[in-house]
Amino acid sequence: MTITATRLTRAAGISAALAGLLFIGVQVNHPPMDVSSVTTTDWAVRSTAKALMAALALAGITGMYLRQVRQTGILGFIGYLLFAAGYLLMLSIEVVAATVLPSLVHTSPRYVNDVLAVAFGGTATHGIGAMQTVLVLSSVGYLAGGCMFGIALFRARVLARWAAALLAVGTVATVALAVLPQSFNRPLAVPTGVALIGLGISLWRDQPATVGDNPQPPRVEYASAR
Repeated sequence: MTITATRLTRAAGISAALAGLLFIGVQVNHPPMDVSSVTTTDWAVRSTAKALMAALALAGITGMYLRQVRQTGILGFIGYLLFAAGYLLMLSIEVVAATVLPSLVHTSPRYVNDVLAVAFGGTATHGIGAMQTVLVLSSVGYLAGGCMFGIALFRARVLARWAAALLAVGTVATVALAVLPQSFNRPLAVPTGVALIGLGISLWRDQPATVGDNPQPPRVEYASAR
């Protein structure tokens, strides 16, 4: 199989759509975010799925940006960098959540509890070291980057505009989690998931023809000389 720009971009579209589906799927019947849940199989499965979601989303938004570099301009560039950094840090956090936190529950339960608190907009009662910085930077990248990137996609008029607008609104809406009860965490994730699905499908369907996609030159017939 020949690797072409179109195939790579379509793969990015599929990645974004799968990331959106995973983002919505992991919210269904999500257990409470407390120390007692960290050692369960459900926690390990969901954290692994979130890590996969972040990796797929990173691939997806990279394809979206490369598809419309000129149309999105400097806003799209900055938004992409922030959004990509947010997802990269989110991937790191979920790897830690799946592999490190369960081993600390019995020896350092207060540390685990403080990490969970900061992860959802709360405050730690004790120091959690560099995790504090990683969690904060991940949130900033996700919120600011998602909003800017969504606006840039909306203005570019290349992919589905409703999905781009929903991405901008959905990511910014999570700011409200700092003052809302924990029960709002799951519903507020759905708009972003739907936006990724919509943008991914739009990216997969909307492909310009390129030279690399047609390696065989067109057949030209010449009239025979008389």
